[in-house]
Amino acid sequence: PPPLRYLSAADVVGCMPPLAERLALAERTMRALVADADLPPKIGIRARAPGTFGHAMPAYLRGSLKDGSADEMGMKCVTAAPSNNDRGLPVISAIVVLNDPLTALPIAILDGAPITAQRTAAVSGVAIRRYAPWADRPLRAAIIGAGTQARAHLPVLGHVVPGVELAVYDHRREPAEALVELAGQTDGIGRAAIAESAREAIDGADIVVTLATFTTPDRRQVMTLDWLASGALVVSVDYDTICAAEVAADAALFLVDDPGQFFANRDAGAFAGYPDPNASIGEALIGRTARPDGRVVVNHLGVGLADVVFGSAILAAAATDRGILLPR
Repeated sequence: PPPLRYLSAADVVGCMPPLAERLALAERTMRALVADADLPPKIGIRARAPGTFGHAMPAYLRGSLKDGSADEMGMKCVTAAPSNNDRGLPVISAIVVLNDPLTALPIAILDGAPITAQRTAAVSGVAIRRYAPWADRPLRAAIIGAGTQARAHLPVLGHVVPGVELAVYDHRREPAEALVELAGQTDGIGRAAIAESAREAIDGADIVVTLATFTTPDRRQVMTLDWLASGALVVSVDYDTICAAEVAADAALFLVDDPGQFFANRDAGAFAGYPDPNASIGEALIGRTARPDGRVVVNHLGVGLADVVFGSAILAAAATDRGILLPR
């Protein structure tokens, strides 16, 4: 059997593709979801502690060779515990298991936390690069939530929207201050400042990226139409924690990463009042859907295929020089 390699978080970070390649991998994933991939909606359980859950996210991607040797197969297992913030522990943890596409034997186990952060930010980058509004001035962006995902989004914003001016809000002051400090060290980011409320951060923003911890708030869908500029792009990574249904309903274009997963979550009680999406991100990219006048809302819930695609690229970069070989 092939060797089974374990890559720690440090190994994964050391083998992470550069930003331009991450964006290409994210776009490839979104396009592949249209016709070339098999994956179910997330399979989930909920633990006793409030907001604590586990998801299994299997995925399969058909490659270009008829014998299947270029296919990609694997699964991410991700868990979240909101109370970990108070323990000084990561809220989200994950592992990614990659399988040989011909034998189905596992060939690698990767720490999934850095993959989750970077693949999510890259998908946001694909949407922002395609659907950010145009202006003859530096664009203004708002980031709601200043955790791991926010840190991963900074270089992406600086890359796809050079000179962007940033407003940050988090209900905890310390992470917001740390994010603003990091923004000042990030290529492509112009001015960055802390806002005193989510609404203040969003006021006048051309791009709104919502990254709140979606497992904890008692109130959901707090960002209503009157918060937003008429031509804003909203990239919602936290389900419907921040973005209200009326914003999606009023949008000139409403996209999701995986319609099947979106509908499954809506049937289960999330996204109350949300309309059907106009298309998936991949369909819009393949069809070259132009940016319309008015608001654009992009909601990506995260798909296991992105973790498998990123994980495969990381494993290839690791070759035989990184990680630990595990006995079978």
